[in-house]
Amino acid sequence: MDGSDAQKAPGPQVVHAGLSKAELVAMVAGLMTLNAMAIDIMLPALSQIAEATGLTAAGSAPDNRQQWIIFAYVLGFGAPQLLWGPITDRFGRRAPLFIGLAGYIVVSLLCVLVKDFWVLLGFRFLQGLFSSGARIVASAVVRDLFVGRAMASFMSLVMTIFMIVPIVAPAFGQVILTVAPWEGIFIWLAIWGAVMLVWTWFRLPETLPAEARRPLNLASAMDAYLSVLRTRASLGYMCASGIVFGALFAFIASSEQVFRQVFGQGDSFALWFAGIAGVMAVANFTNSRLVPRLGMRRISHAALIAFTAISAGLAISTWLFGENFIVFFPLFAIAFGCFGLMGSNFSALAMEPLGKIAGTASAAYGFATTLASGFIGALIGAQFDGSTVPLMLGFVALGTASLVIVLITEKGRLFSTR
Repeated sequence: MDGSDAQKAPGPQVVHAGLSKAELVAMVAGLMTLNAMAIDIMLPALSQIAEATGLTAAGSAPDNRQQWIIFAYVLGFGAPQLLWGPITDRFGRRAPLFIGLAGYIVVSLLCVLVKDFWVLLGFRFLQGLFSSGARIVASAVVRDLFVGRAMASFMSLVMTIFMIVPIVAPAFGQVILTVAPWEGIFIWLAIWGAVMLVWTWFRLPETLPAEARRPLNLASAMDAYLSVLRTRASLGYMCASGIVFGALFAFIASSEQVFRQVFGQGDSFALWFAGIAGVMAVANFTNSRLVPRLGMRRISHAALIAFTAISAGLAISTWLFGENFIVFFPLFAIAFGCFGLMGSNFSALAMEPLGKIAGTASAAYGFATTLASGFIGALIGAQFDGSTVPLMLGFVALGTASLVIVLITEKGRLFSTR
């Protein structure tokens, strides 16, 4: 199918069994926020959690290992998606979703009881594991109902709402910390998981008919994943996403240190973080309006080039003239706005040819964009040395590598309208 395919929904407002498009957008965004909240709401509390669980002494300087609170979750979120995909293609979308949500709630409450840093990392891994089930279902449901540019436009609307979470989550986490200890953050995550469980239980219909389900066995799963690997566009855009989105994870994990230690903006950290997320939200909304007319490739390829160029400019500027927040912040926010023009389009390009195995395709894509990105982000984040230069040089390397993969995938041709 080409990028001009329209959605398969029965009408412009109702997308499936009485579920309106507006409600589906909100519901999918809500499921995706389980992951975002588990990461972003945690950022203001990393130092406090590290002290409370014995990683660092009270009043000591932040330890780079506190970033593992983020990456343990990302690791749990990434790899298990390869199991969730075939499960959702066999048993449908609802049952795996409910298992994932229930597990997310239970593990969030268990984190409240933890007093050891390493045990907490184990529970964070499990929290990511169950959250990944919800994310796989959300992506598979969208692919069940939409295709091509319609899918990219729909996911851009989802991401516009979804980006509200990074805008408010750090500030909300800070508010929780003013009225409760760090354990209150995990209680909130359990509450949100319960809200999504009730909402989807009563309102989300099954979108995978029984006759379209695949058998659950090793041979069937391997055949499905081999189909993903044999599809040039799917493999290429999954790899490109997995690499370039390492920049997003690297920044998220080190953002508190960047704003507090490099620029002395600790008290207003949540506001600056919200500003960057706000630019990404605007970019996602803009993409939802532009992609039906311009296509996924034109927009995402231009955004990838812009991200790499801006990152290179910031690295050179900082190396030559030193850290300057007035220069750094607006350019950095614009660079991250490019993710709003890449994410939904790369996802749609990867998923478009694989509608018959949407769960497995979603799992493969999620694996590439979380586990690979998480490892890459952890590697770059660990290079933090009190300067933004290692971070920006890492971004340049990731953007360049991703662009090379896109060029190979598209056989040297960028900005195609197909």
